[in-house]
Amino acid sequence: MTETNNGEKILDKKITRRQMLKMTGAGAAGIAIGASGMGGILKAFGKDVFLDDDSSATNKVNFYGKHQSGIDTAVQTNIYFASLNVLVKSKAELQELFKMWTPLAVHMMNGETIGVEYKNGMLPPKDTGEAKGLDARNLSITFGVGPSLFEKKELGLSSLKPTELKDLPHFPKDQLEEVYTGGDICIQACADDPQVAFHAVRNLIRAASGKVSMKWSQAGFNSFPVENGKKQTPRNLFAFKDGTENPITSSEKDMNKVVWVQSGDSKPWMTGGSYLVVRRIQLHLETWDRTALKEQENTFGRHRDSGAPLGKKNESDAMEIERKDENGNYIVPENSHVFLAKQSKARIMRRSYSYSSGIVDSTGSYDAGLVFISFQKNPEQFTKIQNQLGRMDKLNEYITHRGSGVFACFPGIKKGSYIGEALFNTL
Repeated sequence: MTETNNGEKILDKKITRRQMLKMTGAGAAGIAIGASGMGGILKAFGKDVFLDDDSSATNKVNFYGKHQSGIDTAVQTNIYFASLNVLVKSKAELQELFKMWTPLAVHMMNGETIGVEYKNGMLPPKDTGEAKGLDARNLSITFGVGPSLFEKKELGLSSLKPTELKDLPHFPKDQLEEVYTGGDICIQACADDPQVAFHAVRNLIRAASGKVSMKWSQAGFNSFPVENGKKQTPRNLFAFKDGTENPITSSEKDMNKVVWVQSGDSKPWMTGGSYLVVRRIQLHLETWDRTALKEQENTFGRHRDSGAPLGKKNESDAMEIERKDENGNYIVPENSHVFLAKQSKARIMRRSYSYSSGIVDSTGSYDAGLVFISFQKNPEQFTKIQNQLGRMDKLNEYITHRGSGVFACFPGIKKGSYIGEALFNTL
């Protein structure tokens, strides 16, 4: 038998892979990370032990891969999105932060706690514990960096800022609140359980105490009807389907065209990554609920129940905005949301969630709406659509944009590497 520094006894031989992972928790777990700080390599028994995706884990999404998880991953039912301010004062400290986060993210996406617990009850637990007993629940964790990070002179990153990574312009119906806008780093945690998603962000921020602070956050939810054993498009709080015309995630060609940054598109460290746009959009439910169904459908340009374009039967039917009726009128109204969006000819991948955060104190109305999230190879794709919607979009009568952010999401993490290595390797 061997006794660890926390008093836990283990067998010297025939140690299972899962036991090894539990023993080799990062940072505060009591097993030292190697001298280089490498996030995916842990020290135990004098040997380097690689912290890998656990293929045997239940409801598991892989952490390592060509692209980060949570972008082309099948959409989960819950999100916890957090925007952070950076407190570190050097690029070396920032690099160590991402290295430290790497094994923690792997642990949690394996459905594991983030470290071995001390037996001393006078010390705080290593893991906050609210996800204990739950499996991975298809947890995905996505990391991105905002334009403000590159403006911090002490970090010395200004030369690596992509020209396309900049705050979005002002759009009609923008009434942005500073408390829901911007940020140096974002963490998007999605899972098929709200507690698992929250737990992931909570523990990453806790482990980074003194290095980051919360700027703003938002929880969100989705529900998926199932027909013939297949998940259907989720509905927003206006009861319309959201995400019907997304690119095909299984098509590398389509995703390369719309979502993934290609070589030469941006700074080299962004190749294989994507740009995340987040908007906190309040939906004025009380006004919507007093609106006739036909008017609601004319606002979106789709039938509510089927999701089909007006004049069509099926959700997947092509949106033909030039079609007119026998009187020469457009079947899909010219001021409808989808008519105007379609005219932009730009495409994005929507990955949005609904939210409900109590009431607005000043009005007594619902503080509820949409955590709009889209991924695209250039934020200009989103900007082009939003500018096309302009003031003509009939949906503007029922929504107000309250929060906004744009983040550069790193390419995928290779086994043996760490989050954001592509950025720091160019320094």
